[in-house]
Amino acid sequence: MTRPFTPALPCMCASLRRASRLLSQLYEDALRPLGMRATQFTVLQALSLAGEVTQGQLGEMLGMDITTLTRTLTIMSREGWITKRRGEDRREWRVRLSSKGEAQFKTALPYWEKVQDELRGRLGSPLSDNLMKLTNDVTKTLTE
Repeated sequence: MTRPFTPALPCMCASLRRASRLLSQLYEDALRPLGMRATQFTVLQALSLAGEVTQGQLGEMLGMDITTLTRTLTIMSREGWITKRRGEDRREWRVRLSSKGEAQFKTALPYWEKVQDELRGRLGSPLSDNLMKLTNDVTKTLTE
């Protein structure tokens, strides 16, 4: 089987988006048996780390626009994975994991870990570590 032509792209945005799409496909495939999308897993993971946050704070943490996040949270709320309540400001929503969401996150964790391990094996530890540091550094720089 021949590999597709994948030129080095001169645009950081295009290059990172392409890599992100390819990575997302791996996680989507792994989580599909659970009826979960990679974005939903990411929200569960973020809420497991942050606890209760406003929807705006969650969007900032994940670099997601509010429309996409609202759509994702609506589905997750319908599944019973998160709970939402009004904040002090009636326009504000506060979200957190529900007990069902905590259980779903724990169920999904081994599927996620398998992909993480496979990627680490394919990339090698130094590149994998550098990629995590680089993406976190880029995120930090762009949110300062």
